[in-house]
Amino acid sequence: MLEFFHIDLIALIETLGYIGLFGIVFAESGLFFGFFFPGDSLLFTAGLLASQGILDITILTILVTLGAILGDSVGYWFGAKVGPMLFNREDSFFFHKRHVERTRLFYLKHGSRAIVLARFIPIVRTFAPILAGVGTMPYGKFLRYNIVGGILWGTGVTLLGYFLGATIPGIERYLFPIIIIIIVTSFIPIGIDFLKERRKKKKSV
Repeated sequence: MLEFFHIDLIALIETLGYIGLFGIVFAESGLFFGFFFPGDSLLFTAGLLASQGILDITILTILVTLGAILGDSVGYWFGAKVGPMLFNREDSFFFHKRHVERTRLFYLKHGSRAIVLARFIPIVRTFAPILAGVGTMPYGKFLRYNIVGGILWGTGVTLLGYFLGATIPGIERYLFPIIIIIIVTSFIPIGIDFLKERRKKKKSV
């Protein structure tokens, strides 16, 4: 994700437009190779641009939320069809087994709620719908959590950027530290789970 900081996010979003943003959110939400996309950063920055009239906030929130929901649905059906093969797949540039294992542990801890909670955690949000499909969660149940999570994340993060942009003059000057805070905050749950697992392993030795 940090590689994207070498690119002007504002210029990137202006170049991508609505369809490009939809595509990135769709890929990060359910295609296993999309985990490296900086979804949170792009959504927040896009909302910021909307507050300045560069993008339409209504069109933006509808498209990114739809992309998030559809992406997760594709991830679910991918997991249902070929997901079990992921556990035997060798590591590559686009795939690492540790991401799947990390998501599996998160899923075991939070159950069905993980579909909603995972939206706010990079990497985990990409593999959560896939593992839901692997675990044969009924699609109707998955879809309910998927819609709730898609709205909370897709609309919520975008509107956060929009309202801060409309409220705080010149906030774009502080975009880099704000994005750093967003990313660090989103990784806190993973860090906590990792430390807990390490403590459990030390106690069991």
